Amino acid sequence: MAILNGKKEAELAAGSALAETLPESSKPWYRTWHIVKLNLVLLVPLLSSASLGYDGSMMNGLQTLPQWKHFFGNPEGAILGLMNAVYPLGKVFALFLVTYVSDRFGRKLPVLIGLVTCVGFAIMQGLSQNLATFVTARALLGFFTSFISQPSPVLITELAYPTQRGKVTALYNTFFYFGAIFAAWCTFGTFKIDSTWSWRIPSILQGAVPAFQLLGLYFLPESPRYLVSQGRHEEAHRFFIEYHAGGDADSALVKFEMDEIERAITEEANVLSTTSWLDLIRTPANRKRTFIVLILGWFSQWNGIGVVSYYLTLVLNTIGITEAKDQTLINGLLQIFNWLAATFCGALMVDRIGRRTLFLISTAGMLCSYIAWTGLTSAFVASKGEGMGRAVVAFIFIYYFFYDIAWTPLLQAYTVEIYPYTLRGRGLSFTLITSFVGLIVGNQVNPIAMKSIGWKYYIVFCCLLAVLFVLVWFFFPETKGHTLEEIREVFEGKLENSDIEKTGESEASHNEEDGKYKQDTKQIELA
Repeated sequence: MAILNGKKEAELAAGSALAETLPESSKPWYRTWHIVKLNLVLLVPLLSSASLGYDGSMMNGLQTLPQWKHFFGNPEGAILGLMNAVYPLGKVFALFLVTYVSDRFGRKLPVLIGLVTCVGFAIMQGLSQNLATFVTARALLGFFTSFISQPSPVLITELAYPTQRGKVTALYNTFFYFGAIFAAWCTFGTFKIDSTWSWRIPSILQGAVPAFQLLGLYFLPESPRYLVSQGRHEEAHRFFIEYHAGGDADSALVKFEMDEIERAITEEANVLSTTSWLDLIRTPANRKRTFIVLILGWFSQWNGIGVVSYYLTLVLNTIGITEAKDQTLINGLLQIFNWLAATFCGALMVDRIGRRTLFLISTAGMLCSYIAWTGLTSAFVASKGEGMGRAVVAFIFIYYFFYDIAWTPLLQAYTVEIYPYTLRGRGLSFTLITSFVGLIVGNQVNPIAMKSIGWKYYIVFCCLLAVLFVLVWFFFPETKGHTLEEIREVFEGKLENSDIEKTGESEASHNEEDGKYKQDTKQIELA
């Protein structure tokens, strides 16, 4: 995290204009009470990602348990795919509703709804008496998990201290592995129970993290940008005074942030309809943003990660590691490794290394790792050599390291940065919808392909990763060194007041057959 008087660190994170407004202090952030208090309340939305991580790791663990397999009739192929796919399928249907609720009633209300329902349906899942109840509970869990996973990263990026925004928002998705670790070690600890409670306990504990979040939700502030958009400027002003300025009502930082947010939201109100999803593709800049998040969402699932995250058991079976104890242990150790890599080599490096550079390093590393992983698996199948099997496990860890440094911390963080306030919720929902659709397809295709062609299926992902590297190279801009409102200029350039006014006039021409604005109307162009 940045030190309050570290001007270089501040400029690196949020630009020189904001750095000039920071108070002079020799104390680091962890000795500055109002920053500590803010980061403590941000733990509530940060933990939302743990619910998603818990589910994938739990399902990996349950598939290793003989008690679970026997109770549900040894599910495989399409049935196993259905048990996994209903979770993200429920999330997709919910995202349209939660986006409206979040934009209309604030970021906190959907979080409250999601936390309460996730606790209830986790209990239903754990007490299931048949396959239909288990699948229904998972579908409902998926639906209401969207109520916490969509607004949480938006809340974080809109509440965080400006010089810490990039790191804290990137930390959000690293908590995915906190949930994964919790689930992995729960299943490792219960696999010896000779009854259905070996899988019921981990299933019920899926509601433990949401229950903990409920305890702190009361203390979490509402987004100041939402408050400004609703005309509640005084409430937003009080938030900045308390949490960003430590009670200093005359702080230059507070004035800078309030002025910037009020100006940006006014400009967006002139440019956007504020109600239509078509705004995501209305202008050249928004089309570029939406194309980027389409890449982010789809390839977050179709870069090879889906094969391991939900079907690690099938991968380990192909290299001769078949004992439940060994599989659950590897799963548990892998999740700890992932959290450390995503946090210290990814999230905390976003301001130093940059988002674009991390994406390029990550994708290139995943490609090289997958090629090696594929070759070693092929050699193991031919020779059945124990050493080859161990080498495959090593490359699973190496592959995950490269995935963790960018695709874990930046999936949501990069999305909420590149969209302006008015489109931030819809943009993030589009990313998540794309990601969940990719996950649904993967959950149906991956187990069938793994069963049919085994390790040869990995070749598909080697090709996809090569395509992904090219897309990142040509389309992903760097966003470090800007405040949240300034990132708009990376896509649109600096706006003059006359441009803003005239852009509003161009709305009447959106429905023309050629889909372009009239030539005599100024529009926002991509810089």
